[in-house]
Amino acid sequence: MRTYLSVALSAVLLVLLAVLVPLSALSAWVDLEIDDTDRYVSAVAPLADDPEVQGTVADLITDGAMKQIDVGPLQDTVREFLHQAVRSFTTTDAFQDAWTAANRTAHETVTAALDGQSGESVTIDLAPVTEQVKQNLVDNGVPFADQIPVQHTDIQLVSADRADQLRQSFRWLRSASVWPAVGTLVFALLAIALAWTRGGPGRRPRALAALAGTAVTGAGFALGALVLRGALALARDRVLDEVPDSDTGAAAAVYDALTSSLRTTVWIVFGLGLAVAVCAVAARIWAQRVLPAPAE
Repeated sequence: MRTYLSVALSAVLLVLLAVLVPLSALSAWVDLEIDDTDRYVSAVAPLADDPEVQGTVADLITDGAMKQIDVGPLQDTVREFLHQAVRSFTTTDAFQDAWTAANRTAHETVTAALDGQSGESVTIDLAPVTEQVKQNLVDNGVPFADQIPVQHTDIQLVSADRADQLRQSFRWLRSASVWPAVGTLVFALLAIALAWTRGGPGRRPRALAALAGTAVTGAGFALGALVLRGALALARDRVLDEVPDSDTGAAAAVYDALTSSLRTTVWIVFGLGLAVAVCAVAARIWAQRVLPAPAE
């Protein structure tokens, strides 16, 4: 009977940790990175060197400019010339500064959109970048650069429909802050302590039970990390499926940059959990051989 109960409790512990670990990581991520302007900007600032982002920015700005320019049969030639000029600018330090500034301004808009009303997509406004591009091209005497309109030109990160599905979860994660992570650690320690107390009288049974509980807890953390990795991959596919083709490359780059710390956390938690489980199993085998059996 005791064996069946131990197996049942171990299964429950594994399931709970497989749920709690992803929730803990996500709530801490929202609190420490998505809601923190400096960390958000640090995550997306390197994307100024990403070819997908540079290409998307160049396409959007050029498309906006060509709506204001009519040169008849030379339309395609002028478009290509202007596109190359804008693309060239995206490789400069000035573009890096403009991209960083734009994302610092956009951070409040992004978090507000995730916490806002239904029917609103999540976007990054390129107007500050466009203004810097226009000024640079005008200063360098690029033809037609003065006709580039400085207006709201967005890279869509999350469609309105998908954002509506994410908002409730985002609000809950924001409210939860880092407390689910704290609660998960406390729960894991209590599970090990409970295993110790249920081990029965004597040092050997309690030590073996505590080590078994530790092994299950470590396996639960590793399993939870894998669940989170799968959830991130699934969410990425679903989000990008609903983004316009013209924005997919840049949106993917932004998504990967913002979730980079989560993916790192996955492998750290998985590695530590697996190491704890293996060490606990090895220690239990050793304890079974070394610790004296209780007297009959």
